[in-house]
Amino acid sequence: MKNLTELHTVDDLEHALKESDHRTVLIFKHSLTCPISSRAFDEFESYLEHADPRVSYNLITIQNSRSVSSEATAKLEIEHESPQAILVKNGRSVWSASHFGITESSLDEAIHDSLG
Repeated sequence: MKNLTELHTVDDLEHALKESDHRTVLIFKHSLTCPISSRAFDEFESYLEHADPRVSYNLITIQNSRSVSSEATAKLEIEHESPQAILVKNGRSVWSASHFGITESSLDEAIHDSLG
């Protein structure tokens, strides 16, 4: 997906958090082994088909980047969940959803609201 950046390192995460100072950032934490995460990722992919280009879209695959996932949880002061979608503005979480709360429509609504 051309508009999705995978965060592999803590430096990648830091860059995304700094980017949130001037642009809304969405971070999607995904587990490769969880069927609920797979369903949520499908919803995320559906949203990305018409995604607002003013937002930066990022992916953390937990099995490949566990330290990045842990650092995101700590920096954003949120409880770890998987799957999890987190909207970030000015380095802070402004919305998050997990499990069955991640739908194409919930992402669309939250992103629309964050853009004002």
